[in-house]
Amino acid sequence: MTETTALATARGPAPAVPGPSPAAAFLALLGRYAPVLPVLALMALLTLPVSGAGTATAGRGGDGWTPADAMSGVLVLIAVLGAVRRARRPLTRTAALVLGLPVVAIAVAATGAADVTAGVTGLGRYLQVFVLVPLAVLLLVRDRADLRVVAWAFIGLALFQGGIGVHQYATGTGASYMGADVRAVGTFGPTDVMGMATVVSYGVLCAVGLALDAGRDPRGAAARRGVALLCAVLLLVPLALSFSRGAWIATAAAVTAQLLFAGVRRALAVFAVVTATAIVLVGGAGLGTAMLQERVGSITRVADAPDQSVTDRYTMWAAAVGMWRERPVTGVGLKNFPAHRDSHASLALSSGSDTAGAGSAYLRQPLLSPHNMYLLVLSEQGLLGLLALVGGWAALLVLTVRRLLAARRRGRVADCGLLACGLLVWQLVDFGYADIGGPSTVLTAVALGVVAWWALGADAR
Repeated sequence: MTETTALATARGPAPAVPGPSPAAAFLALLGRYAPVLPVLALMALLTLPVSGAGTATAGRGGDGWTPADAMSGVLVLIAVLGAVRRARRPLTRTAALVLGLPVVAIAVAATGAADVTAGVTGLGRYLQVFVLVPLAVLLLVRDRADLRVVAWAFIGLALFQGGIGVHQYATGTGASYMGADVRAVGTFGPTDVMGMATVVSYGVLCAVGLALDAGRDPRGAAARRGVALLCAVLLLVPLALSFSRGAWIATAAAVTAQLLFAGVRRALAVFAVVTATAIVLVGGAGLGTAMLQERVGSITRVADAPDQSVTDRYTMWAAAVGMWRERPVTGVGLKNFPAHRDSHASLALSSGSDTAGAGSAYLRQPLLSPHNMYLLVLSEQGLLGLLALVGGWAALLVLTVRRLLAARRRGRVADCGLLACGLLVWQLVDFGYADIGGPSTVLTAVALGVVAWWALGADAR
């Protein structure tokens, strides 16, 4: 035995070094993800129930502002201050062009508004959703770990709202649908029936993107993918109970795109799981109610035997096209669709839609938009606005797909790219059936920010 060994033996075993306390570990975790905490706080505010007064003005195309909208302003301020403090150029030329291009067209359309207040409000809403909040998310998300935290926040919010929606359906306390208060709307109320459907759809796409990750990190990667897949399956229930045909179609298209980019084997595996789950839910759990079956069947009858909601939508689409023909370059001005609607709509248009249930009294909701984002922009902003906005979305799609293909060539499928691709495809498809407006609109801005980070952010590489 050497002298050193004998001395160590005499002293006894070395004392164990205490690990960090739970409080210290929690503070370290907060410090690690501090830049994205404002994004998480904004999403957390969407769990608050919307008051009756707020929902009355916050329907699709409405001007209602919520605490989450106020937090989006704080989010933008934090992002700007952070960019100034870092004292370096925050955006690439491509990012500045894609995100800044719509500003000019929106500003021109705002000058054509019939009312100054309406013009300023519309300008603020468009800049919030398509420029400022996406830009803030792009600046605050530093790496893929941050983006995964945001993705799990999407899933958590979707589970929360979806859980409330399922309870509404089971207890008959949801929004009115076919004479029964069974429509799942979460905390968004009956005047924003697309709110919960949008949140749940985002959650499904984020969960599928995380579940399809082909990461090589063995430390709990399989377990995380399993949890994500389970969340995606669970969220299919409130998505079905939302009775939102547009959300169903958009989700199917987006998930299909994700599966194709992930590879054939994973696509077949996930398709088998989803199919088996649907069979169990519909056949075993009895979710295939007559109302749900009728709603699914109505998708194929929108041309032959449309219901009144589809007829109203077709009529407003025709009215939007008529407005554009009058002023093809700049449109009729921001927030001017309601003022020009009756002069361009046929007699087939009803006076409004009936809303009730989910804690709200009966209300006749006026039809203030064509429920088609592309036609809304075309009618109010003309070709100038449509080319600016849609051109930016097309650029995001091309850049997103290009980076995904580059990841596949390296032999790895990026979960962040898959969920960004899913969110963008969903939004582009859904804009064919809906437009911005309502309490959930701010979440659309966050989703576009996630897409912008993957497509435009230098750190995404």
